[in-house]
Formats: sequence, structure tokens, C-alpha cells
Amino acid sequence: MNTIPARFGGEHALAAVPARVVAFTRRHPIRADATLSLALLFLFEAGNVLRLSPWGAMGVVLTLPLALRRRAPVAVFVVISAAALGQWSIDAKTGADASLLIALYTVAATCDRRRTLYALAVVEIGIVLAVARWTVDGYRFGAFVGLSAMAVTAAVLGANLRTRRRYLLALEERAQRLERDQEQQAELAVAAERARIAREMHDIVTHNLSVMVALADAATMTVHSRPDRSAAAMEQVSGTGRQALTEMRRFLGVLHEDEPDAARHPQPDLARLGALAEQVRAAGLPTTLTVQGDTRDVPAGAQLAVYRLAQEALTNTLKHARPGANARIRVRSSPERLELSVVDDGRPRARDVGDGEEPRGGRGLAGMRERAAVYGGDVEAGPLPGGGWRVSALLHLTDPGGS
Repeated sequence: MNTIPARFGGEHALAAVPARVVAFTRRHPIRADATLSLALLFLFEAGNVLRLSPWGAMGVVLTLPLALRRRAPVAVFVVISAAALGQWSIDAKTGADASLLIALYTVAATCDRRRTLYALAVVEIGIVLAVARWTVDGYRFGAFVGLSAMAVTAAVLGANLRTRRRYLLALEERAQRLERDQEQQAELAVAAERARIAREMHDIVTHNLSVMVALADAATMTVHSRPDRSAAAMEQVSGTGRQALTEMRRFLGVLHEDEPDAARHPQPDLARLGALAEQVRAAGLPTTLTVQGDTRDVPAGAQLAVYRLAQEALTNTLKHARPGANARIRVRSSPERLELSVVDDGRPRARDVGDGEEPRGGRGLAGMRERAAVYGGDVEAGPLPGGGWRVSALLHLTDPGGS
């Protein structure tokens, strides 16, 4: 039956007392230690202090330094040890010697093992001197063992506390390190996702806009001489624009998993290369497509990568090659690898070539290499000896790491 009145909180209030005491000592260590030193002083030397006896002054020297034991543990231990030696030299008995055990505990809890052993040795020497002077014959061995056990216990408790603190500190550092690693991994994942989105947006927007510009130029040139051809070109512009919007919606739908239409709009694959070649032909770039090998078992991601690579290469040809150029797309598939080659025979426009620079550079080539790197491959691009431009890519299907 609980005999503590409810207004005092009962057992819960008693259970909270140690936690409050620990919290107070952590927030105000000097106040807590000063309270401890005063308690020891009045416990062992209250009468002498009230009578202003010299023995009371000795108790003050033995106990009051404990107020600074956490700030300067070694210095406090030295002061109390010196006071205990002085007490022994004048043959003054006092229970305030217990402060030496508290000082030893503090040294063990805050200092390394070497200093702890030195402090324990000092206390043991003091125990030998005290037993030799103040213990009668026949009881000296028992007194020595008992006091030594108390000293060793204080040192062991302090050392265990130091070890526990280091262990907790190591756990905290590990948790912080893991948290930083997780944040870095999240940042890397976000950066990779941003790069992927940038590649997709670049390929979708750049290609379709290039085709639309080429068709609009053709419509402008034939609007008076060939109205029917101009109208057909504008229809192609409209169709290309709608296709671009469809691809954008499809891509954004994949980004949002809750998009209901995302699953009904698969990403482009090798089967769409024919439609890509037809679209480029309609924009004024005669293009042929050759596919060698069985592509049915090629992973969907690799098919999308090859499609985007071909799309970017043809977009560059539309943008940079002079009129009259032709393009050839060749895809070669095997169980181990997937090869792509896009070659055109057109020379670059003069404005596309600077002093000492190669044409058709920029963000597109970097994005192409990033796509191929996912499958342990690479992309090579450069001019041909007889004129024209060649883009080749190799994707490893069995070992994405490329090893």
C-alpha cells in the first residue's frame, strides 16, 4: 500500500528525484560539488567548526577543495593529499579524510590510467601511514585491507565511469558520422536524379524543337512556290509538337508514381527508332536505319539509352550539318553488348566551327557519355576524314560496371 500522499506525487515523485539530482549536477557542477564538500565538513567536523577549533580548520582544508574537483581534478587531489599529510604529521584524527577517496574517484573518472595509478599509490601510502599510527596492534592488517578495498573501489568506479563516457562519446560520434553519411548519400541521389532529369529534358526538348525549326524553315521557303508542301511541313510541325508534349507528359508521369497514366505510356525503345528516322526524314535529313541482331532480350533501360543517343546524334546533325546531308543509323545487338553508330556525310556550317574548336560539342555530348557510362560503356564523337560526323556508342549488357 502506498503511504505517500497523492499530492506529493507518490512513487513517481520519488523515482524522479535521482534524475533531477543528476540533471542539477550536470548543469551546475561547482554548486553541486560545493554542497557535497559542505556536507562532508559538517558531517565530520561540525562541532570543531562551530567552536572555531584548529581541527575544524583542518577539516575545511580537507573538504572545501572538492568544490573544484571536476574543473581541476589533479590539483584538488594534490591539495587534499597535502592536507591529509599535514593532518597525519600533527596527529589529528578526522573523518574528513573521506574527501581523499572522492578526489581519487574524480581523478580516475577524468584522467588517464597512468595518473589514476599514481593517485591510487599516493592513497595507499597514506593508508599505510594512517594504519601504522592510529590502529592498535592486532587490527592493523584488517584496517589496511578494508581501507585499501575502499580506495581500489573508488578508483575502479571512476575508471568504469570514464570508460562508459568514452563509449557513449564514440556512439554519439558514430551516430553523427552515419547521419552525415546519410545526408551525403541523399545529396548524391538528388544530384544523380537531377542529372537524369536534365538529360531527359534536354533530349526531348532539343530534338523536337530542332525538328520543328527545320520543318518551319522548309515551310517558309515553299509557302509561295509549293503551298501544298508548305502545308504538309506545318502539319509535321504540329505533329512533332504534339509528340513532344506526349513525351513530356510521359516523362513527368514516370516521375510521379501516383500518375495513373504513367504505366500506359512506356518509354521509347529500339522499336521506335524507325519512327525517329521517319521524323528526321520529314525534317529534311534523309536517314536510313539498320538493325543487326536480336534486340528482344535487350533491357528496357539500355534500349531507352540507345534511343536517346541516336536522337541526340540526329539532332546535332539537323542543327549543324549543311543542307543536303544524309544520315545512317546502325544498331548491332549481341547478348554481351549493344553498339550504336550514327554517321552523316554533311559538313558543318561555318558558324559552328570556332578557332581550334570541334563542332557539335556542348552539354549534349556530356549527357550521351553519362548515359553510356551507366552500362559501362562510352561514346566517341568526331569528324570523318572525308567530311561528315560520326557518333559511336558501346553499352555492355552483361556487366554494367564494365569490368
